[in-house]
Amino acid sequence: MAATPSSQVSVSENQQAQHSKIQIYAPSNDEVSAFWRDKYEKDAKKYWDIFYKRHQDKFFKDRHYLDKEWGRHFSGEGRTVALEVGCGAGNTIFPLLATYPDLFVHACDFSPRAVNLVKTHREFTEAKVNAFVCDLTSNDLCANVAPSSVDIVTMIFVLSAVSPEKMPLVMQNIRKVLKPNGRVLFRDYATGDLAQERFTGKEQKISENFYVRGDGTRAFYFSDEFLENLLKGNGFSMEEHVLCCKQVENRSREIVMNRRWVQAVFRPAETNGICSGDAPAQAAQLQQDCDKREDGIEATEIDMSEGMAVEMFGVSPSIKEIHEVSVHDYTFKINVLSREFQHTCASTGLMLWESARLMASVLATNQNIVAGKRVLEIGSGCGGICPMIAAASADLVVATDGDTKALDLLKENVASNLESSPPSLYIKKLEWGDREDVQAIKQLNEDGFDVIIGTDVTYVSQAITPLFSTARELISTSSRCSGNNKEPPALILCHVFRRVDESSILTAASQCGFELADKWSDKTPSSSVRGIIKTWFDTSPYRVPSAALNIMLFHLA
Repeated sequence: MAATPSSQVSVSENQQAQHSKIQIYAPSNDEVSAFWRDKYEKDAKKYWDIFYKRHQDKFFKDRHYLDKEWGRHFSGEGRTVALEVGCGAGNTIFPLLATYPDLFVHACDFSPRAVNLVKTHREFTEAKVNAFVCDLTSNDLCANVAPSSVDIVTMIFVLSAVSPEKMPLVMQNIRKVLKPNGRVLFRDYATGDLAQERFTGKEQKISENFYVRGDGTRAFYFSDEFLENLLKGNGFSMEEHVLCCKQVENRSREIVMNRRWVQAVFRPAETNGICSGDAPAQAAQLQQDCDKREDGIEATEIDMSEGMAVEMFGVSPSIKEIHEVSVHDYTFKINVLSREFQHTCASTGLMLWESARLMASVLATNQNIVAGKRVLEIGSGCGGICPMIAAASADLVVATDGDTKALDLLKENVASNLESSPPSLYIKKLEWGDREDVQAIKQLNEDGFDVIIGTDVTYVSQAITPLFSTARELISTSSRCSGNNKEPPALILCHVFRRVDESSILTAASQCGFELADKWSDKTPSSSVRGIIKTWFDTSPYRVPSAALNIMLFHLA
């Protein structure tokens, strides 16, 4: 076949200049967008609830170091009343109760699932523990704890989960229930911790020293100045303050972690005085302990389980889950991003969308759509079920995506589901409007593609014109013969209308030289314009669970 004339496959020079490259995902910088920043704040409780649903009580180690470092605060005469803020699964509560039988603990968390883990703990008893759900940034602690009744408040890696601007609300809430001579025992992340350094350049920064993890939970890293100003501004004075630095080595995993955290004791300022008794000596001893290097995660007193350390430092395999997908005579096991992470991930290509399942079913029961043809899938994502089915009968199949993470997972899924990857199946990077990517695809097939497929690729309005422009450059301009029929090159889009409506899609298509040949909706299947798409379902057993799915078939104008 002769190469397609360039005049036939390009849009106007002005359009090419205007849409030479489209940024579909968030800009590549350290900070999350305003939309996600607000979402992380609004849904903070939900993310921690999902965290405890996933990990139960297996994530953090029990905090047995509390007795060694702060035992003097619990060993006074009479009954001591403590408040554990952000109790989680009870990793602070139950070691303390085992050591101090006369202790009574109020335990609160804004995750209902965490509070339930405390209440279902084998050592829980209402005579010793008052566990309740409370968001300290909005709920009044005095609704569950009597004012000025608490001797000790423990805040262990909890204030860091709160937005910096809301931390004063937490401190004021605590101050209402703390006795005038009470103490707050504080341990939390410090600036310069390796976990903070790992956030750099990953679009996870919310504000200064405040970051979001992959599961939607957040972490603030305290500087000395910030902590001192926070306490002073909310009526507390510092009694002890130590910056702990420790290098942790796990030899079996060959991981070395430089950890930094701040440990402090503070109290209501009205009690007067910065330090009392042997507090300076205690702080000096603690600093000496922190400066020592200890090998092996289990030997240290860092507040994490080995699972937490591995997950924090990027070795955990738990961010993926397997979906078994059955399509007609095909069964695939597809690795996708775990549901716990999908709601915070900027890349939509790491999930398997229902539109891909529908299109895969259409191809499986209508092989004539791709048989003997050159097929391109744009925006393939990680699943690959459409290209794998098409590869069974097509002459050439090229699966593409603009997201390198999605492509890596796509390659993994193709390799694990096909005994040997067909020589006709290629996986390539293609960002719509990127000249280098387009030229690389043309090198595989300079005559153009007979069928171009896109599933759920119409969700960003700014990307619609680059999508059609790219398809226009890569589609064949000559018909292919099938039996006695000449079939025109086709662009098939399957999607749910979200932020882009049908009229906007049709306008962009027309501008790039496409016309609508047929359309179909499961909601109104009789609306098929020419009946082409409707016939695809005559032999298909697939029934769409969502009535929102649509298919649009385009030919060159």
